[in-house]
Amino acid sequence: MTTSAGKCPVMHGANTENANNVMAWWPKSLNLDILHQHDSKTNPLGKDFNYREELKSLDVTALKNDLKTLMTDSQEWWPADWGHYGGLMIRMAWHSAGTYRIADGRGGAGTGNQRFAPLNSWPDNVNLDKARRLLWPIKKKYGNKISWADLMILAGNMAYESMGLQTYGFAFGREDIWHPEKDIYWGSEKEWLQPSGGEGSRYSGERDLANPLAAVMMGLIYVNPEGVDGKPDPLKTAHDVRVTFARMGMNDEETVALTAGGHTVGKAHGNGNAAKLGDAPEGANIEEQGLGWINNSSRGIGRDTVSSGLEGAWTTNPTKWDNGYFHLLLNHDWELRKSPAGAWQWEPVKIKEEDKPVDVEDPSIRCNPIMTDADMAMKIDPEYRKISERFYNDHKYFSETFARAWFKLTHRDMGPKSRYIGPDVPKEDLIWQDPIPAGNKNYDIASIKEKINNSGLSISERVATAWDSARTFRGSDKRGGANGARIRLAPQKDWEGNEPTRLTRVLAIFEKIALETGASIADIIVLAGNTAIEEAAKAAGFAINIPFIPGRGDATADMTDCEAFEVLEPVADGFRNWLKSNDYVVTPEELLLDRAQLMGLTAQEMTVLIGGMRVLGANYGNSNHGVFTNQQGILSNDFFVTLTDMAYSWKPTGRNSYDLVERKTGLTKWTATRVDLVFGSNSILRAYAEVYAQDDNKAKFINDFVSAWTKVMNADRFDTL
Repeated sequence: MTTSAGKCPVMHGANTENANNVMAWWPKSLNLDILHQHDSKTNPLGKDFNYREELKSLDVTALKNDLKTLMTDSQEWWPADWGHYGGLMIRMAWHSAGTYRIADGRGGAGTGNQRFAPLNSWPDNVNLDKARRLLWPIKKKYGNKISWADLMILAGNMAYESMGLQTYGFAFGREDIWHPEKDIYWGSEKEWLQPSGGEGSRYSGERDLANPLAAVMMGLIYVNPEGVDGKPDPLKTAHDVRVTFARMGMNDEETVALTAGGHTVGKAHGNGNAAKLGDAPEGANIEEQGLGWINNSSRGIGRDTVSSGLEGAWTTNPTKWDNGYFHLLLNHDWELRKSPAGAWQWEPVKIKEEDKPVDVEDPSIRCNPIMTDADMAMKIDPEYRKISERFYNDHKYFSETFARAWFKLTHRDMGPKSRYIGPDVPKEDLIWQDPIPAGNKNYDIASIKEKINNSGLSISERVATAWDSARTFRGSDKRGGANGARIRLAPQKDWEGNEPTRLTRVLAIFEKIALETGASIADIIVLAGNTAIEEAAKAAGFAINIPFIPGRGDATADMTDCEAFEVLEPVADGFRNWLKSNDYVVTPEELLLDRAQLMGLTAQEMTVLIGGMRVLGANYGNSNHGVFTNQQGILSNDFFVTLTDMAYSWKPTGRNSYDLVERKTGLTKWTATRVDLVFGSNSILRAYAEVYAQDDNKAKFINDFVSAWTKVMNADRFDTL
């Protein structure tokens, strides 16, 4: 093969530009990539790798000792401040965990996502690539016995312990991912650190931050350290701090503790010109080997490092866990000054020489301490001030509060305590862990199924109740699900999407059966859904027995943080053809994808579940949209048969409603929503629908539906690990 001069015979951009051509050419096409995350083919450890088993052979004591040794093993290529890497390792761990937000449970430290773009190249994560590279010899030594996700958080814990803090505990169990979590929405801005206002702004009204976002700008973990949009004003910053920490599940006391505890050690770096820094890791030259922000025009390390742009330590002794933060903050007057890098920071008006921290390289030099605008908020905001003064006057209480808040920060996205592994797991049950008591496993399942079948409850009532109980599960932070039967407690019992009137009547029957049999209500809810599907499959000519694992427990109101559970309330459920409002910016089918991804479903599983739920009559409010069968309650593939039948045409009748019209007669035969029609219009989903519509795949449809249903019902059964 010959080519003309200057032309390359290889397709350019095969892994970049061309990969997105479908969405670039047809932007209205439904993008299913959110359901194709973390394909097992990307995992180099293979399908048989079991991290929990590998952890059993980990020498935890040796690992912790190696990490503590690393803290003071300063490397010439990236020297440690004051000979101690503690501040850097804590910032790495913090920024790994700090992306978590309660609205959708996404972000957090649970997957090691900081290794990949965009997080590895966020402006707020400048030089954290150096922290991970410093950890590499330890990761190399312990290999598969420790994940990057666990190692980054443990490094933060050991950093604090090496500087004198008694940490609250630590749990292993975070499994690494092997490519970026592209399904996480970080904001719609078109540039890093874009101020609020203008196109793509995440703010509206009187500075109302859009859900599910927690950070104030694209590329920041929390708030701008210089102030709102880079304009210092501690009271305005206090508002941002309060909102962003609340969206991470923290109250005011935890917020002050974390702010102070994070700034008790380490320093900010801005002793140089940020314009001299090279590209972030993802855009750096190949010879940089995955490192970024390299300063090739000046020294750029040690005292001349530039990260945030602010320059200085917050305390007199930045490698020691003490009460120096509150001592300096509360006992000095502060004024605005510019750092060498040109960033706004607060410095003391007058300070004794001995109260200044020493230079990171030369202890004979003393430097001014600094405070960010968020630090000043801890002094200026009235509520934060009260908490700060209490912590200042009771260092033990501050240390205990911070240790607990740090544990919550670094473990919040791990889910229930049953997922925790290791010798340092705290024995205490914490309400933010959504505790569930162990359930009874010793009861006669067959007799309970008989009682359910004789209860007079319809197939649709049983299926809908089981589904509503289980659909709250979020794979993002392992919250929600059927275990605990919290659907019978506030706030879930009153959610519109759970149809409270129907739910109350059904639960009253289940509670009676539970009292008679000793089974948990949680188990009975799932069993009832299973019996309904078995009955519907039998009516279709297929005898099935859905797998069932007993042992779910029933949570109590005392075990349930109502406010924390409010964020789990669905605003739509395409599986039950329900939409709370027609005014959402995104389409109903996009809301369906988001729900399916949070539940851990693939596109195929989503498809088969939709088809089965429709013919089972599980629609919200007994709606006929998408039912597509004259045999409701029979588990048939009629939904797919009708959807793919060219004897019909579709006519829009509203923003989210359509008629299925017979071509010959012009008569309306069925009605549907966008969620129904997308399985015929989207090329990928239609391919799945056609499989299930085939005459020879009726059994496959039932088997696949049962498999997907069982996956949903058991998604939160971490007690069986």
